[in-house]
Amino acid sequence: MNKRPIGLFDSGIGGLSILREVQRLFPSEHLLYLADQAHVPYGSRGLEEVRQLSFGVVAYLLEQGAKLITVACNTASAASLHTLRERYPQVPFVGMEPAVKPAAANTQSATVGVLATPATFQGALFASVVERFAEGVTILQETLPGLVQQIEKGDVDGAATRAILEDGVLPLLDQGADTLVLACTHYPLIIPLLKDIVGEEVQIIDPSPAIARQVGRLLDQHDLHRTDPQAGSLSYITTGNLPTFKSSLEKLAFPIGDVLSAQWDEKLVRLS
Repeated sequence: MNKRPIGLFDSGIGGLSILREVQRLFPSEHLLYLADQAHVPYGSRGLEEVRQLSFGVVAYLLEQGAKLITVACNTASAASLHTLRERYPQVPFVGMEPAVKPAAANTQSATVGVLATPATFQGALFASVVERFAEGVTILQETLPGLVQQIEKGDVDGAATRAILEDGVLPLLDQGADTLVLACTHYPLIIPLLKDIVGEEVQIIDPSPAIARQVGRLLDQHDLHRTDPQAGSLSYITTGNLPTFKSSLEKLAFPIGDVLSAQWDEKLVRLS
């Protein structure tokens, strides 16, 4: 089991923000990343559809030998994480939770902006973290329509991407938000541009380091760390267009590794 890969998945390239942190903390681990670009973005889909897609992806990753699975997508976590843990009780899962807790603890204005997809805001997980951790704090929601698609194209600093951010984020600052929560794994990929827009005084909460640390805790808990000191392998699978995915990796300066394609068919979306 220790020699098997850590599986990670997202609807597209957003989960690479998580993969980068996991690789940085655990360079000897084999990593297998699946981008379900045949169905990107998940955030505009219904929760039940995302749940079924997640079941198919997880079954596929387990067939490839994944020893631990990171649901590197806020929407997929909101839709399916609880059910996945019930379905595969022997598999350690790490999921995404909107980082409202640290934001509420650190805001000085008692106003926090959360940047997420519509599906994430609709899920019970978001309502739960707000109820548990945001008492006395105003939570402002923003969905940033079109931003995921821009990032998928590799446009992390262009005029169109800047316009989407300015239209969505600046009104939050006008309402007093001094902290922004990135509750979509695509969004850490545009942090330099976001900082340029909001300035250094606005705190940006990137969950990627915390998620990577949770991966480490579960590796410890289940005695799954790879003990070989040599660097681990890095493999990608996309259900979408292979050249486009490779181009995105290059634009975002990610190591290419082994890149394969998977045909999306009934096998990948089966529920059992």
